[in-house]
Amino acid sequence: MGGVLSTVFGSGEDAAPGTESEPSRVLKFSSSARWQLHFNEIKESNKLLVVDFSASWCGPCRMIEPAIHAMADKFNDVDFVKLDVDELPDVAKEFNVTAMPTFVLVKRGKEIERIIGAKKDELEKKVSKLRA
Repeated sequence: MGGVLSTVFGSGEDAAPGTESEPSRVLKFSSSARWQLHFNEIKESNKLLVVDFSASWCGPCRMIEPAIHAMADKFNDVDFVKLDVDELPDVAKEFNVTAMPTFVLVKRGKEIERIIGAKKDELEKKVSKLRA
């Protein structure tokens, strides 16, 4: 049965925080089903969710990545998720993502803010303000 579930929901690597060398609080999803499960769970809480829509080939996405990890460590009451638009095009379409990076801030399953571009200071201010 575990093989069937891993086929449906993706491998165990999906949603593994960070890299092997350094742990991170940023979750990465490579499976739409796993992402949907996580999103449905967090809808039930009042916790702020920051979804980082990026792509491996995107220079600004790579540039801001260390800042996202630092924010995830700083704001440990906020859920940070990274989604690659090439791996999850259906999720990117659902959120109307047209540029990378795009940060969608969500509470109770509803988008409350959106930042397009690698605007670290703007993102940090909005996360700080909306996390309460």
